[in-house]
Amino acid sequence: MSNWFECKVSYEKIVEGGMQKKVTEPYLVDALSFTEAEARIIEEIRPYISGEFTIADIKRARLSELFYNANGDRYYKVKVFFIALDEKSGAEKKTAAQMLAQASSLREAVDVVDEGMKGTMADYMIASVTETAIMDVFPFSEEAKEKQATALGISTEGPTQ
Repeated sequence: MSNWFECKVSYEKIVEGGMQKKVTEPYLVDALSFTEAEARIIEEIRPYISGEFTIADIKRARLSELFYNANGDRYYKVKVFFIALDEKSGAEKKTAAQMLAQASSLREAVDVVDEGMKGTMADYMIASVTETAIMDVFPFSEEAKEKQATALGISTEGPTQ
C-alpha cells in the first residue's frame, strides 16, 4: 500500500510578460516518512525548476487508491462510499474512501474511477468529485526501489538456484 504525501513547493516562476512571481504548487509523492517525502520531492522537482525553491509544507494525503489516465492533465479527488449490508440489522452501511483520478474533465474522472473499479466486487457510490491543485504525482518507481535497496546493501534479485 502506498503512503502518499502532499508536498507544497515554493519558487519563483516566470509568468506571461516575463515577470517573476512567487508561486506555491502542490505535488503528490509516495514515501515511507515525512523525511523521505521531503528528499524525494527535492530529487523529483530539481530538474524542472531553475533557481531556488523551498518545500513549504508536507502533509499526509489519505488516499485509498490512485487511478492513472494517460490522457488526463489534471487530478480529481473522488469521494466514494462503499456500501455493505449489516448482517445483524440488515441496514446499509456506507464506508467513505478518498481516491485520486487523473483526467481531463469531471466526467472523465468519473469514467476513470468506474473503469478502475470494474474488476472489484464491491458496491460503491461516487459521492463527490473535486478538481485538485496537484500539479504532478511521483509514485515510488521500481528503479527508485532498486536504488534504495542497493544503498542499503539489500539484494533485489530473487533467490538463486
